[in-house]
Amino acid sequence: MEFCPKCGSMMMPEDGYFKCKECDVVVEIKEDYTSTENKVESEIPVIEEKNPNVLPTAEVKCPECGHNKAGWWMRQLRSADESETRFYRCLECGHTWREYD
Repeated sequence: MEFCPKCGSMMMPEDGYFKCKECDVVVEIKEDYTSTENKVESEIPVIEEKNPNVLPTAEVKCPECGHNKAGWWMRQLRSADESETRFYRCLECGHTWREYD
């Protein structure tokens, strides 16, 4: 997407050029227009099943072993107007369970 350098309006692609509909400025579309040079790369954390220690922790009792500390995370599983579901993973035995609000 390009914006007009003169008036700031969005320019539309047409026949190899970007044309401003407001002030008739024309800019040639360069070959590197689709370049990823300015795109921001971000890291996506990966949570490995065998290492729950990378999760934030809470003091909750595991229903399997009774240990009182678990890693937790939240996911939106139901419709958007309902609260998220909280998941826990025991730091002792690795048991995973969920809790609804």
